[in-house]
Amino acid sequence: MARKRIKVQPSKAQSKVGFIVGILFVVIGLVVAVPNFGLFGVIWTAVAALIAFVHFKNGFTSNGVSTHEIVVEEDSQVNQKPDGEEDIEEKLIKLNSLYEQHLITKEEYDKKRSEILDEF
Repeated sequence: MARKRIKVQPSKAQSKVGFIVGILFVVIGLVVAVPNFGLFGVIWTAVAALIAFVHFKNGFTSNGVSTHEIVVEEDSQVNQKPDGEEDIEEKLIKLNSLYEQHLITKEEYDKKRSEILDEF
């Protein structure tokens, strides 16, 4: 069996909120923790800065940091299709979904359905 690794990142919105909270904690570290608690304050501020940086990278750039990874085991001989290729049933299901959501007209639906069935 082949293994496929999927890296998971938080959403952009979640990361933007995390960035704001991280910056708030950096400010608290600089204003309160460092002057009052010394080394603990420095560690607090450094950790808060790291959290803010990771959330900034995930929220505002295209190449973020994944929080965890999912490993999916696939049977390499079953249901394998070349990239981008769908079977006729999948195409018909997607086409029907588009039609039911009123994203395409009846004429467009009928035309595309004929094209898909001609492939068969």
